[in-house]
Amino acid sequence: MTTDAPDGPVPAAAVRGQRVLDLLDRAIEIQSPLVLKNIARARQRNPEAAPAQVIRNLERMYVSALTGSGAAVGGTAAAPGVGTGVALALTAGETFTSLELSVLFALSIAEVHGVPIDEIERRRTIVMGIMLGGSGSKTIGKIAERTGQHWGRQVVAKVPVETLRQINKILGKNFITKYGTKQGIVVLGRVAPFGIGAVIGGGANAAMATLTVRAGRRAFGPPPTSWPGSTPSTPRTSENSHN
Repeated sequence: MTTDAPDGPVPAAAVRGQRVLDLLDRAIEIQSPLVLKNIARARQRNPEAAPAQVIRNLERMYVSALTGSGAAVGGTAAAPGVGTGVALALTAGETFTSLELSVLFALSIAEVHGVPIDEIERRRTIVMGIMLGGSGSKTIGKIAERTGQHWGRQVVAKVPVETLRQINKILGKNFITKYGTKQGIVVLGRVAPFGIGAVIGGGANAAMATLTVRAGRRAFGPPPTSWPGSTPSTPRTSENSHN
């Protein structure tokens, strides 16, 4: 995600902020082609499952994966003999993994609801809006000049891309503020004495996953009764193009 280039020297905070947005775009690039596979995995035990059941499965898969990722890295990073430098490196990698999992979850939910995710700006809006929760939905509604519930369907699928770019500029600043600071705190927690790091890492990720799931439900509302654009037993199979 690019920002306007400043005339003078770039402050260190701005550089760190851009790195956060670059990580977000990288996660979107990697995970977008995996959305249909993720949905297929959620339907594996019951190919005839309705969208509502698949969404519940996606939520459970996401919470489980994110919690396990945080606990595993927290325990490893705090194990005896692991230096602080190695611990921080492990945690940095897990932070990106957490972001990837959140991106995949958000885009998968959008796909089940039939919301188009073929354009990069729409993907960014969906991911940041869900991960930012209430503040994200307020920003989206204000700039898009639309009120009501379920912004995921009302805004992302309908407003022009230029409006989404304006929305994403504001969301991007909020995303940097929230996750740049939050992840720094979580990093320190995971290098705590052995055992404590696992609790902090897993607990922090579990809390984050729960909030993200709730935000996804608010963003899109009730699940569709059948698969969009297809028969009830087969989700639409349009490929996600890269932008």
